[in-house]
Amino acid sequence: MTSIAEPIAAEPARTSEPVKHRADAVSFPVAGERELRLDLFRGLALWLIFIDHLPPNILTWFTIRNYGFSDATEIFIFISGYTAAFVYGRAMLEQGTVVASARILKRVWQIYVAHVFLFTIFLAEISYVATHFENPLYSEEMGILDFLKQPDVTIVQALLLKFRPVNMDVLPLYIVLMLFLPPILWLMQRRADLTLALSVVLYALTWEFDLYLSAYPNGVWAFNPFAWQLLFVFGAWCALGGARRMSRILSSQVTLWICVAYLLAAFWVTLTWYIPQIHHLLPRFIERWMYPINKTDLDVLRFAHFLALAAITVRFLKKDWPGLKSRWLRPMVLCGQHSLEIFCIGVFLAFAGHFVLAEVAGGPWMHLMVSILGIVIMSGAAWVFSWYKHVAGKGGKRAKSADADFAGGGA
Repeated sequence: MTSIAEPIAAEPARTSEPVKHRADAVSFPVAGERELRLDLFRGLALWLIFIDHLPPNILTWFTIRNYGFSDATEIFIFISGYTAAFVYGRAMLEQGTVVASARILKRVWQIYVAHVFLFTIFLAEISYVATHFENPLYSEEMGILDFLKQPDVTIVQALLLKFRPVNMDVLPLYIVLMLFLPPILWLMQRRADLTLALSVVLYALTWEFDLYLSAYPNGVWAFNPFAWQLLFVFGAWCALGGARRMSRILSSQVTLWICVAYLLAAFWVTLTWYIPQIHHLLPRFIERWMYPINKTDLDVLRFAHFLALAAITVRFLKKDWPGLKSRWLRPMVLCGQHSLEIFCIGVFLAFAGHFVLAEVAGGPWMHLMVSILGIVIMSGAAWVFSWYKHVAGKGGKRAKSADADFAGGGA
C-alpha cells in the first residue's frame, strides 16, 4: 500500500500547454519539491486520532479536541484534499484528463481494498477477543453485533460502505471524496473560485435540506460527505493557487487577531464542558445559537476553528523551518508520509489498547504506557516502510518510478 494521497514524482515536469493567466489560475511549485509541513501535520493527525480512539487518558488532554471545536479529522481531510489536488492536478495538466482520472480511480480502488482489508482484520480481532474472553460487550461496544447476527447481509453492506464498526469512518469518507475528484479538478483548473463557490453551495444545501447518506443497520454516515466535501475542496483550492492568492490576507495583523480571538472564545466554551462551575458564565442566547456543534455535518464553528488554527500555523511555521528536518520530528513526518498504512495500524492498535486497559489494568500509568507504545509502534512501522522504499529505490529506474509514489506534495 502507498500513502493516502499519491504524491508527485521527483522528476522534471513534462512540457504542457500554458494555462491562460487568470486571477484564479492554478499554479504549482517546482516538481519534486517536498512540503514537510504537510507530512508533519498529517502524521500529527494520525497520532491524535489514535489517542482519541483510546479510552480517555493523560495524553487525551493533549489532543486539540479538548481546546476548541475542531479535531484531528479536519486536519486529515484538509491535507488529503491538498495533496490529492496537487498530485493529480499536475497529472491532469501534463497527461490529460482521461489519464489523470484513471490514476485517481486506481487510487480509489487501492484505498477501498485497504478499507476492506482493515475491516476484515478488525472484525477478526474483535470477534476473537469477545469469544476468547467470553465478553460480548466488546462486540456491542465496537458495533459488530449486527455482523454476528446476520453476517451475510452485513458483509454486503460493508462492501457498500454502509456498515462500519467503530473508528472506521474516515476511509469511506475519503473514498467518496476521491471518487469525485476528477470533475472537481477539471473545473478547478478552469474556474477555481467557481468550484469553491459551488462546494459552499452544496454545503449550504446539505444543512438546508438535510442531505445525508444512510448507514446500516440504521442512522447516517458519521462523516457526511455532502458537508465534509467543503474541507476537501478547500484544501484542493489552496493547493492549486488559492493559498498563494490569500497570502496577503493571511499575513495581515487583522487576520491574526481575529483568529486569536476566535480560538480563545472556542477555548472558553470548551472549558465550560469540563468545569461545570463556570458554565453559567456562558450567555444562554449564545448556547441556543451555538449548540449542538455538529461534527457529522461539519458545523461551521468547527470549520472556522480549523481555519483559525491553519492561518496561525502557516503564519508562524514557515516551510523552510529547520526543525522540520529535526530527528525529533522525524517519526511524525514519516507517519505522515505513509498515512494509509499508519491509519490502518492505528485503528488496529486502538482496539488492542482498549482490550489491554479493560482486561489487564486501567490505571492512569497503564493508559499512558499504552498510548506511548502505540505511537512508538506506528512510528516504527513508518520507519520500516520508509526503509523499504529507500532500499527498493536502489533497484533501478523502474523501482525509482514506483518510489515516487511515496513523495510528498508541495505547497
